[in-house]
Amino acid sequence: MLGKKGYFRGNSVLVSGTAGTGKSSLTSHFAEAACERGERCLYFAFEESASQITRNMRSIGIDLETWMRRGLLRVHAQRPTALGLEAHLVVMHRLIDEWQPRVVVVDPVTNMIAVGSETEVKAMLARLIDFMKLRQVTALFTSLTEGGGAAERTDLGVSSLMDVWMLLGNPEANGERNRTIQIVKARGMAHSNQVREFVMTDRGITLVDVSRRADGSVSIGSARTAQEEQPGAGDPKPSRRRTVK
Repeated sequence: MLGKKGYFRGNSVLVSGTAGTGKSSLTSHFAEAACERGERCLYFAFEESASQITRNMRSIGIDLETWMRRGLLRVHAQRPTALGLEAHLVVMHRLIDEWQPRVVVVDPVTNMIAVGSETEVKAMLARLIDFMKLRQVTALFTSLTEGGGAAERTDLGVSSLMDVWMLLGNPEANGERNRTIQIVKARGMAHSNQVREFVMTDRGITLVDVSRRADGSVSIGSARTAQEEQPGAGDPKPSRRRTVK
């Protein structure tokens, strides 16, 4: 979806979506992929403890604990209300300078609203992003959006600060919910304009190829499965799945 090349080094990437859309799972793939390349990843968790994150990710085949033992992954878990915004920024700067990671995760930035206004949080994030860009650290931020609002918005309005913005969804249709991913923007790189379906498996997140109906609309979930099982229906090629890394 990013021209098979991924992000530029030093980019700031935003993954936004409502609860249950797979933000933390996608984030853990990002961290795991960095560790597999032998790069250090610093994970700032503002919602769950390190033990909760590693336990939850084991359910989809991601073993973050191994990378923590090897010294390639460090999880700094802290409640947003434990410190003020400025103190959080000082801690993050210090840990990045001391540990010198190649990639950083901040999950989720929207929890910071508990200790500051939207304007204050946005200013803090702008300073953090500038700090990491100077050090060529690739950063991934997650943002929780409220259900019922416009999809292309973030509750802190931070999308303008980001180089890449991925939007996750889980629309309901035919009595089921299915997860989707789309790239809203990716500065300086070719990217897909399609809304793609992805599924959770015991081997991680799997991206599903687009399956179109005769009228041009896209089938997802059980509707896609039913279409693929019909002889001669839709794309004659079987659906291929790619594991996200």
